[in-house]
Amino acid sequence: MRIQYAVVFVFLILALAGCAVTAYRSRKTYSNQVARLLTALLPPVIGNLIIIISTNAVLSEIGYYVYFIGMDCVVITSLLFAREYCEMPERYRKMHTFIFWLCSVDVLQFLLNPFLHCAFTLEETEIEGYAYFNFIPHIGQTYHRILDYAIVLSVIAILFLKMIRTPRIYAERYSVVLAVSVLTALWQTLYIFSRVPINRSMLSFGVYGIAIFYFALVYRPMRLMDRMLANIASEMPEAVLFFDAGSRCIWANSAALSLLTLKENTLEDAIERLNALFGKLEYNCTEWCARRSIMTDGEPKYYVLEMHIVEDTNQKRAGSFLSIRDNTEEQLRLKKEFYNATHDNLTALYTKEYLFEQVRTIVESSPATRFVVGYMDVKNFKFVNDVFSRSFGDYALMMIAAWIRRMMPEQAIYGRLGGDTFGICLPADLLDRAAFEDELSRFTVKDGAREYHLLIHLGLYEITEPELSISVMFDRAHFALTKIKEEYQTHTAFYDDTLRGEVLWSQHISSQLADAIANRELVPYLQPIVDAQGKVIGAEALVRWIHPKHGFLPPGRFVPLLEKNGMIVEVDKYMWRCACEILARWKQEGRDLFLSVNISPKDFYFLDVSAYITDLAAEFGIDPKKLRIEITETIMMNESDDRMKVLSRFREAGFIVEMDDFGSGYSSLNLLKDMPVDVLKLDMKFLNRSENSEKAKTILRNIIRLSEELGITALTEGVETETQFQMLLSMGCALFQGFHFAKPMPVDEFDAQYS
Repeated sequence: MRIQYAVVFVFLILALAGCAVTAYRSRKTYSNQVARLLTALLPPVIGNLIIIISTNAVLSEIGYYVYFIGMDCVVITSLLFAREYCEMPERYRKMHTFIFWLCSVDVLQFLLNPFLHCAFTLEETEIEGYAYFNFIPHIGQTYHRILDYAIVLSVIAILFLKMIRTPRIYAERYSVVLAVSVLTALWQTLYIFSRVPINRSMLSFGVYGIAIFYFALVYRPMRLMDRMLANIASEMPEAVLFFDAGSRCIWANSAALSLLTLKENTLEDAIERLNALFGKLEYNCTEWCARRSIMTDGEPKYYVLEMHIVEDTNQKRAGSFLSIRDNTEEQLRLKKEFYNATHDNLTALYTKEYLFEQVRTIVESSPATRFVVGYMDVKNFKFVNDVFSRSFGDYALMMIAAWIRRMMPEQAIYGRLGGDTFGICLPADLLDRAAFEDELSRFTVKDGAREYHLLIHLGLYEITEPELSISVMFDRAHFALTKIKEEYQTHTAFYDDTLRGEVLWSQHISSQLADAIANRELVPYLQPIVDAQGKVIGAEALVRWIHPKHGFLPPGRFVPLLEKNGMIVEVDKYMWRCACEILARWKQEGRDLFLSVNISPKDFYFLDVSAYITDLAAEFGIDPKKLRIEITETIMMNESDDRMKVLSRFREAGFIVEMDDFGSGYSSLNLLKDMPVDVLKLDMKFLNRSENSEKAKTILRNIIRLSEELGITALTEGVETETQFQMLLSMGCALFQGFHFAKPMPVDEFDAQYS
């Protein structure tokens, strides 16, 4: 029997030690307290194992010391565990400190027992032919038992009070630990009074330790979880339905009952109601998610349905549950955000980006259909805003949008490209160009007493190259407007092969400009300027392109294109440098001539023109008076104050400033009184264009006289006959330029003729 109990105790020790190690490694709330308690349970069991297997008094006495001191450790750690496990108030901690001191006294008296024999002594008995040493208790043992039982009763009281005070659904975790504690105490008491040689109550220590380990660290209150989950599911705003393995509805929360108009006793109708509301659903398949919309009181409602499978411990399907979430508010918010992102705030038409996206989609999805894109532009819309107010301008744009909606067929898409421009796309077969012309010719915006006829032009491009980017397609439609730019009777124009050729030529020329400058294919041509005696006193530098493939290119073939795309700036910089090179050479040769160079309006946007040309003159060491700065009157039409400051800096640096095309703008005389110029260039075409030449001559004569009185030199260009020259002489003109004297010529030819 001793061997059998020894084996049982060894297994018990191993079990407690394994649980203790697991608890030490755990990070749960009570893991430290449980680990200490399980460790403390080991000495009493080990002590009793020593007592059972011992056959001499010394080893048995050691076993009893380990057992009794171990019991003090068990009750102390049990108290610490109960205090934390039952969440004892802070005020009880001082009392527990006093108990710890009493236990220290008990341990001390056991340590002194070999000398004082105050706790116990041993007596030898025989069991099954083997010696067994039983202990004889003394006064110290009485103290030990009273102290330990007092602590045990405290632990039981703590567990009992916590059990009766906590909600019933939590009481299970405390009641089981309480029951095991009472059982262990009673079994130990039975051993004390029975005086049997083998302490079988140690088995209860194992039960006690394992029970605490399980309920403190492993146990989950399933009834509590079931109740909480049921309450949560019941209160969820989503509709939730549970189905058994046979797809029979067994439970539904209040939201589901309300959605499906069911009662708890009519759950068998749940699937029929679900199918009627959301269409055919799957209840026996794997997990899935679906979105459904239904109409309720004429308004759309949006739902997200999710089916989840519930499996048992063997990974077999035990049932499923369906959640139905109303995401109408979210969908409406997303729709609103999407609408705001894809529609213009003012006109409610598509934005440019979304229009391009939709055009790409419709073109790619219908390859057999011919489509036309249109670029609609309102002429002089700034005038509408300035004269009638911004609010009237906004109203006009909304009226245009409404007109587009009315005119466009159902298959068309359209949007606002920005500002006063709109874009459309429709099947070519549905384009009624005559209807557009008729409507646009009569397009008038009226708001109360205010009324204005809008001039709207529509450029059209039939998509013949669907692989092009949509922006290029609309660029072509926009480019078609150049055909009717100044027309008031024609409102629509198609992009054709001629325009296509111009676009390709522009791209071709623009791509070769950098190499042309580097290879000096661009060359200056000089047209002489003469005085009243017909003597050449200078020249105007004009650009020509000697193309390696296309030969001689007049300026009309490339200058307007470069003006449009802004690359004219590079040409002007190159020509200024060429002029400086020529003047520097003339200076060395002792030739007293000047050169006029042109400045484009685009130059002012990309350069500090005055600083750049001043630095060039300094670099080549030429007199600024020899490099005349020629501007057009149109330069002054925008930002005139800033431009006048630039011209003033030129004159301060010693340059002579000439104004070309004087009289072509509406504000020439208004600007003339303030404009810092030295020379006015008048064009003889002014006379040729006039039906009443006498009136034109009178105007020309007075302009020349006015310039003389203002101290400004008059220079007339386009002089083609001796008669014109003599007439201008009689009017007082000082300088002349034109074919009557010489055409523009290469530099070497100019040098040869006027050396």
